[in-house]
Amino acid sequence: MDAETEQITAAASPAGGLPTEAQVREALKIVKDPEIPVNVVDLGLIYGVDVQEGGLVDITMTLTSVGCPVQDLIRADAEMAVARLDGVTDVNVEFVWTPPWGPDKMTEDGKRQMRMFGFNV
Repeated sequence: MDAETEQITAAASPAGGLPTEAQVREALKIVKDPEIPVNVVDLGLIYGVDVQEGGLVDITMTLTSVGCPVQDLIRADAEMAVARLDGVTDVNVEFVWTPPWGPDKMTEDGKRQMRMFGFNV
């Protein structure tokens, strides 16, 4: 088991309960846009997380551009990351374009990471 998987497993709900929104967001931190070296949470791409009874997790997110060529890869990575959490039975990722993404949606940690890679944010 790698360190990221151990971290996610440790954060999972006890006794097979449902994960919290915070736990889902933490799991999503392993998902990165291959074109930008920052995870989707710190980029501010996650607009909503809804954990439903029965273990279905609905994620509403956006991408940095409408024509993002890695949309399917990001969706698959997000689904796999969240599916690892205890109590999750299915994951649905929906991409939305309103409101549009902008650097103002990034976390301070995300902005710091971007500056480390030479981006001006």
